[in-house]
Amino acid sequence: MTEKQTTLQPISRGSPEKYTERMALEEGAIKSSSRRSFLSGAATAAAAATVASTTGAIAAPLDVQPSSKSMGRTTVPNGYGLPSKFEADVTRNRSDIFVNKQNFSDWSMTPIQHQQGIITPNGLIFERHHAGIPDIDPDAHELVIHGMVKQAMKYSMSDLMRYPSVSKFHFMECSGNGLTDWLSVKSDTVQQTHGLLSCTQWTGVPVSWLLDEVGLDSGAKWLLFEGADGSAHARSIPLDKAMDDALLVFASGGEMLRPENGYPLRAFMPGWEGNTSVKWLRRIKVSDQPWHLRSETARYTDPMPDGKWRQFSMEMECKSVITNPSGGMQMQGPGMYEIQGFAWSGLGKINSVDITLDGGKTWRTADLEDPVMDRCLTRFRYRWNWDGSPAKIASRAVDSTGYVQPTVAELADKRAIVGFVQHHNGIFPWAVSESGEVTNAIA
Repeated sequence: MTEKQTTLQPISRGSPEKYTERMALEEGAIKSSSRRSFLSGAATAAAAATVASTTGAIAAPLDVQPSSKSMGRTTVPNGYGLPSKFEADVTRNRSDIFVNKQNFSDWSMTPIQHQQGIITPNGLIFERHHAGIPDIDPDAHELVIHGMVKQAMKYSMSDLMRYPSVSKFHFMECSGNGLTDWLSVKSDTVQQTHGLLSCTQWTGVPVSWLLDEVGLDSGAKWLLFEGADGSAHARSIPLDKAMDDALLVFASGGEMLRPENGYPLRAFMPGWEGNTSVKWLRRIKVSDQPWHLRSETARYTDPMPDGKWRQFSMEMECKSVITNPSGGMQMQGPGMYEIQGFAWSGLGKINSVDITLDGGKTWRTADLEDPVMDRCLTRFRYRWNWDGSPAKIASRAVDSTGYVQPTVAELADKRAIVGFVQHHNGIFPWAVSESGEVTNAIA
């Protein structure tokens, strides 16, 4: 499906001089101990004032809308609520870059340019499958824990649902997010460059509770998580991660998992690459060493400058991207616009996000929108008075460990950019032309 171009209307069509004048007025009216909060508040008030100044006065009684003159449609009895027909272009789309002659091993991407807030609707959470999407009867599904344990155990879904559950807000990102656009422009939109990213509230049972129940033998260090799909996708997970925060998830976003996202049961590894959160989970085997599967040798590894490949690099490092304005959008003349985007880190919280308007020559601080949570999407905003000249915009995030999102050139010093490279967390720019067209500017 072709993604529809989005037209961006300026917050204000006023001149830069008028905007500066209004900012000065606000400065005299607002006193704050925090310079940053003052600037943010002043910009908000100034933008609102300028919008009001360009709104025409009502010269006649307000017309009655056609929708107020007739009965609306009825709700479908016992139906599942659907988006408005006017939002039909907001869909999860597959890659435009990799031509796939069959859909049994495929993925589809979240339209993050349309996401309002940090929670991804269940029907738009990105998905990846290696042998199609199975439809599994929860009443027949079982999870087995065996290997280096005191007592192997088998759990039905009804067994697992009887345990106390926890709910956690976290992002999930495929390690291949952005892999098509390392060094050259291939994708047009942020959905295509960064859409293997979603965030929701995950509900399930901590893996540690069940491991404590079965009991671990001395020397246990690794776990094999295996899915019940046709590919039997599996990953080796260190015991420390499983005991720390790994979950056995049966719900997301307040409802049971969708089939494409692992129904009825999946693993979830907060902050780690998506393929470690094995879907349609059927067994966990405990061992003293990793399995070195194809997914851990031929795939999901990182090429290094010395010719070797790095294994088990599961953590998703600090990253951000501007979603509005972004590729495929059209700005409508000079004026005030709000730059928006997301930042995230698999190592902690987002501490700050900077914005550049000149391709990285200078940077200025964006505002972070609450809530700012551990290993969760964080929304950032920056008010930009575009003067109509060409611009190159990008974001740079810093997480709570002090890690600064690198440039692509800085990444290339540490990893060989060849082949099917994972973990692209480089700064990603968009170009804005004089006509207002927004395009991918990674090259």
